[in-house]
Amino acid sequence: MIWKNALIIGASGGIGAALCAELDVRSVAVTARSRSGDGLDVTDEASVERVLGGLDQRFDLIVVASGALEVNGAEPEKSLKHITAQGMLDQFAVNAVGPALVLRHAARLASRDRAAHVAVLSARVGSITDNRLGGWHSYRAAKAAVNQIVRGASIELARSHKQLTCVALHPGTVQTPFTEKYVGRHPAVPAPEAAIHLLDVLSDLSPAQTGGFYDWSGAEVPW
Repeated sequence: MIWKNALIIGASGGIGAALCAELDVRSVAVTARSRSGDGLDVTDEASVERVLGGLDQRFDLIVVASGALEVNGAEPEKSLKHITAQGMLDQFAVNAVGPALVLRHAARLASRDRAAHVAVLSARVGSITDNRLGGWHSYRAAKAAVNQIVRGASIELARSHKQLTCVALHPGTVQTPFTEKYVGRHPAVPAPEAAIHLLDVLSDLSPAQTGGFYDWSGAEVPW
């Protein structure tokens, strides 16, 4: 699969920037949008409409790489007693509502006349089946929510974009400022390596797999 035009949302983050760099190596024209570069705040509906509404071309690759583990200084909860209403709302705003607002534009921005891919970066901790440790309640719930959003979007987009594959992706534990406090003894990969894995996985996915949840190795992640 050779993409011609890619749109990367969250392009100033560790994974987003690495995706842009790797796509450039692969001679793919990249349109990068981010909070720092373009004032794109995915938690602000007016901001999303302004930035994405100003795009008038179609893309055969759209990746939503925005997201946060900590929002407004609130760390993932270690137990139920640490849950706060505001902390949970903030997590949903960034990690679920934000990608949903971006996906509102997917039908207009995604290519219809050739194979195309839309991907939202999720996380394995959003898998309800795979949750064996508990904790991180708000982040887990927000990622589970975005998985549902991706699933629903894939069904709707398949009606008008027959060659489109829309999926959630788990990038693995990546060495970025996003994760440095939490990596600990867990194996982690540099962002450029993660970007290569993600793009290789995406390029192998077809419309028959739309609506799925896959990790950096191409393995399907249980919901």
